[in-house]
Formats: sequence, structure tokens, C-alpha cells
Amino acid sequence: MDGLGAFLLKTIIISLSGVMAPGAVTAATIAQGTRNRWAGTLISLGHGVVEIPLIFLLMLGLGLIFKMDPVKIAIGILGGGFLLWMGADMLRQTSVNSNPAQEAFKGGSIMTGIVLSATNPYFLFWWATVGLNLAIGAKELGLTALVLFAVVHWLCDLIWLSVLSMGAFMTHRSAGLFSSTIQKGILIFCGVALLFFGGKFLFDALKLWLF
Repeated sequence: MDGLGAFLLKTIIISLSGVMAPGAVTAATIAQGTRNRWAGTLISLGHGVVEIPLIFLLMLGLGLIFKMDPVKIAIGILGGGFLLWMGADMLRQTSVNSNPAQEAFKGGSIMTGIVLSATNPYFLFWWATVGLNLAIGAKELGLTALVLFAVVHWLCDLIWLSVLSMGAFMTHRSAGLFSSTIQKGILIFCGVALLFFGGKFLFDALKLWLF
């Protein structure tokens, strides 16, 4: 049990270092959190739909596929294109609606979590490297450890994203008469962030393809 406890502690530390890093999921969570305090919880559920099966698929050799250049390029282009569309749509909503957050992300928070996870090359590569090493370590401790590893890692996502959306929601609600302006500012910031990450995904994919 001491070995399992130490391993789970390491899992929490490494997981939080990745979960708390700014990225597309962070930007989407803050944006959606302005209108729904549970957005982060729902996004983490969508994230888990991709992540939990992925952990066990990695143990079957899927990690090798993610390391192949053609796969990296395809994921980067698809993910980058989606983020560019998402960021541009968010910015468009801030200019045509008095309450843009009501129109953004019509697919829902769970679908946002699924799509942003499945099309994020850095998320997939993290699992093909760091995540895979952790999963192998968990498997060596037994099936129970592997299951606990998957659950604990996902709980880190759940807690952090929930805190982000709760914070965004409370900030928006406490803004009073200035809430619309503040909300638009938050969405513009998040939209620009999504454009940045989308552009980076595409740039890295094209650089790998051409050079």
C-alpha cells in the first residue's frame, strides 16, 4: 500500500502540472464558465470520455501510433483548424450579440471537452510519453492501481476545471451592471487564446510535414 500511495501522490503532482498549464481547454472552460458554473465539470466529463479509454488503449500499443509523424501531422491540422474556427466564432459572437456567451459553444460543454481532447496533439503526445510511463508504472502495481491511476488523474482534471468555471461564473455574476462588458472582455481574451493555440497546432504540424 505504501508503494501504491507513493505512486498515486506522484500521479497527482505530475497530473496537476499538466492540467493547470494554460491551453485551449482552459480558455474554453473560462469562456463557458461565464454563463454556466458547471461548465468545467461538464467539460471534464467530455474530457474523460476520451481520456479514460485512451489510458487502456495505450497499454495495448496505441502510444506507438501517436508517435508516428503522419498521425502527429493529421491531428495537428485537424485540431488547429477546429481551434481556429472555435476562436473566430467566439470573437464573432462578441460583435453581434449583446450577450455573446449565450450563443457560444452551441454543441454543449461535454462535446467541447470531447472535441478539444480528441483533436489536441499535445494532449495525445503527453499520453503517448509521460502518461504512458505512468500507466506502465500503475500496471506493474496491479489492475487496481491502474484503475485508481485513471480515476485520480481524471479527478485532477475535474477539480481544476470546475474551480476555473466556478471562478469565472462568480466573477461574471459579481460584476453587476458592468457584467456584459467584462463578459465580452473575457470572451475576447479566450477567443484570441484559442486562435493562438490553433495557429500553433497548425504551424507545428506543417513544420513537421515540410521539414
